Amino acid sequence: MTFSIGIVGAGQFGGQFAHLFNLHPGVKEVYVVDERPERAAEAVHRYGLAGVKQDFEALLASDVDAVAIFTQRWTHGPLVEQALRAGKHVYSAVPMAVTEEEIARIIEAVRETGLVYMMGETSFYNPATVYAREQHAAGKFGRIFYSEGDYVHDMDLGFYDAYQYSGGDRWKETASYPPMLYPTHAIGGVLGALPSHAVSVSCFGVKDDRNDGVFDKDVSMFGNDFSNATALFELNDGGVMRTNEMRRVGYPSHIRESRFRFFGTEASFEQLAKVTVWQDKKNVHDISELMETRPSIPLDDPSLANVAPELRDAFVSGLAPVHDAGRLPEEFRGAPNGHEGSHHFLVDDFVTAVNEGTLPPVNAWVAARFTLPGIVAHASAQQNGARLPIRDFGDAPANP
Repeated sequence: MTFSIGIVGAGQFGGQFAHLFNLHPGVKEVYVVDERPERAAEAVHRYGLAGVKQDFEALLASDVDAVAIFTQRWTHGPLVEQALRAGKHVYSAVPMAVTEEEIARIIEAVRETGLVYMMGETSFYNPATVYAREQHAAGKFGRIFYSEGDYVHDMDLGFYDAYQYSGGDRWKETASYPPMLYPTHAIGGVLGALPSHAVSVSCFGVKDDRNDGVFDKDVSMFGNDFSNATALFELNDGGVMRTNEMRRVGYPSHIRESRFRFFGTEASFEQLAKVTVWQDKKNVHDISELMETRPSIPLDDPSLANVAPELRDAFVSGLAPVHDAGRLPEEFRGAPNGHEGSHHFLVDDFVTAVNEGTLPPVNAWVAARFTLPGIVAHASAQQNGARLPIRDFGDAPANP
């Protein structure tokens, strides 16, 4: 079986994913739509896509079977719901949404339509998460009682350029996006390895002091002046998870944007920027080579012309030894990958789910558990660290 798909947003990542969907043998046609028609036309020309649709409404009115949404991060919730209600399967970039109500409406739409929804959380296939998931399933950790997931991405390392690329003349209004409303790279990397979810949180935000108009309440469309935030979550299994969302930090985020730690009663796992170790009660084992990704394309590839040099590693980092490359279609061999080898797996997950009528790993219910804790954490930070409960939407239905 094959299906057609429309890419919404032909920006930096949207174009690369359009290329991968076009390569996948389970997809027959790829269309693209963008508010800037020249970007859509360029993607069609560069990747040999089926064509351009005039706008989002025209795409939904067409006979395409699915859409993949790569628009600004605070726009996803309403667009996803609209697409589902129009009868389209949906792949969405992160985050799932920015309010609890938007999340609830997506889950309701998925339940009522029976369509596939998937959030493309890259950390689910981060080598650290893959390794920790396997070790946990094998019982090697014992009981994991404490875990950490950090998304450590300094604004100076490419984010200024990225926001100007996507935000236009008023980019500073959007560059102040609250860190905890982009929580899934940190939270998803932890909960992608553990069969648990967050039930409460206390979070503190660090007010920015750069005074350059970014993270300025008077400029921000979100009324936000936090550039860094730290949250402590209670998990339903009695464990604890801490996450950091950092946008002002002396750290080489171009080398490793997300990093993780897991502490169990029998063993533990820890990452630094270039070192990863597995530890038991007797020894420390350097497993850095298992986490090391191989470049999928050169850093000077023409497709990266609009990407800041500091961000290009995220666009080219391919498979690591810990990945199961054997499950991927042969057509992906030598194709661009990114976010530490995750892009190939995410596209294959969605295509498989649509064609086989199955639930993808990061389905709507899992996506809610990766997203809502950050939304509540931001609310906690706005209330000086008040401990707040986190709603759980439950597990995905057994029979989609």
